[in-house]
Amino acid sequence: MGMQGYSAAERLERLPISGYHRIIFIIIALAFFFDSMDLAMMTFLLGSIKTEFGLSTAQAGLLASSSFFGMVIGASLSGMLADRFGRKPVFQWSIVLWGVASYLCSTAQTVEMLTLFRILLGIGMGMEFPIAQSMLSELIPAKGRGRYIALMDGFWPLGFVAAGVLSYFLLPVIGWRDIFLVLAVPAVFVLAIRFFIPESPRWLEQAGKHDAADKVLLGIEQKVRESLGRADLPEPVALPRVETVPGTFFSAFQQLWSAQYRQRTMMIWSVWFFALLGFYGLTSWLSALLQQSGFAVTQSVYYTVIISLGGIPGFLMAAWLVERWGRKPVCVVTLLGGGVMAFLYGQSAVFGGNVGLLITSGLLMQFFLFGMWAVLYTYTPELYPTSARATGSGFASAIGRVGSLLGPLVTGLVFPITGQGGVFALGALCFAVAALVVWVFGMETKGKTLEELTQI
Repeated sequence: MGMQGYSAAERLERLPISGYHRIIFIIIALAFFFDSMDLAMMTFLLGSIKTEFGLSTAQAGLLASSSFFGMVIGASLSGMLADRFGRKPVFQWSIVLWGVASYLCSTAQTVEMLTLFRILLGIGMGMEFPIAQSMLSELIPAKGRGRYIALMDGFWPLGFVAAGVLSYFLLPVIGWRDIFLVLAVPAVFVLAIRFFIPESPRWLEQAGKHDAADKVLLGIEQKVRESLGRADLPEPVALPRVETVPGTFFSAFQQLWSAQYRQRTMMIWSVWFFALLGFYGLTSWLSALLQQSGFAVTQSVYYTVIISLGGIPGFLMAAWLVERWGRKPVCVVTLLGGGVMAFLYGQSAVFGGNVGLLITSGLLMQFFLFGMWAVLYTYTPELYPTSARATGSGFASAIGRVGSLLGPLVTGLVFPITGQGGVFALGALCFAVAALVVWVFGMETKGKTLEELTQI
């Protein structure tokens, strides 16, 4: 075929985006969706669990943040594992772990057991996110990469809304245990992944497995031909070659701090930390703050779901803009917009809980914040080479999860002193800091292949 001389990147980048790329996207995005449902479900079930076990507010808070604790472990481990052993096996095992843990949650008889199983669930989820990001960015050509990863991230608010709807209808009927049981079912989905999703050829190539990479590439090329209904594909174009070093377990981590990548790492870690500190500090309290403004529990779940719907146009808009404006301006605008709206949302709760103002500022806040998520997930894997991409995404995510662990705790400390207005002002400040960091230290990655970006 005469394709042996070309690199995996050259062969992947020339492919027109086809139905085959979309199938891969849908499978990875669905795994993302089910994960998001599992994580968000705690927001809606916490009340019932708190009642059954007679928990104090502090114990309930610990239980709520236990999955984030697991995610810190999962995200930091999985990136290194995926850069060492491949994307696909780690992706599959993360989903198996998450399915088993969700089933175990339904069997918990004590709050200690439930907390432990939620940590396990968090490890599975934390493992899955950075790998989903890396796989998608490595399989989809540069011209559509940003749009597809931003769209994948949109399955996150959809999962949140689905969790709300599911608990709204099922919770009174079957109780919280059976909801966890229902959530374990999608893990069967792993079987589909085994058949459809290939190992990343970019990873195989940099791991020195050239024959395996060629075999996967031939398969991908064949499927793209079939889905486009034509026999010929464009000729590959030469791209910068990246030096490949067969890695040890920790070499990828060392690469994040090498002279070439140090600034990118510090920039993206700071952004993830402040953005997630602000986001989870506010989101985990959305429903509780509504209840304190005098809304009933079902009403507050209902309003929380309505407000989350603002995220759907938000990520669609971001998916379109990351390829138009670029990653950096969209990141800055969504962070600043989210900050302004968070501040207004906090004030609206202070002004006697005016529902119109509350819902409008809430919707706009989620619009900007889910746009922000979409850009973060697109931007992070683009900053690193194939040999350290999953590790880079994993650690940025893990640092973010530390922020998401601290968020609700900080909110809990600030609230008694400053009230709701202060909590949301603090959230707004976190987003402003993150926006400033991107503005000053960020680089633009739009339209460049992953290989070109490692040369900058």
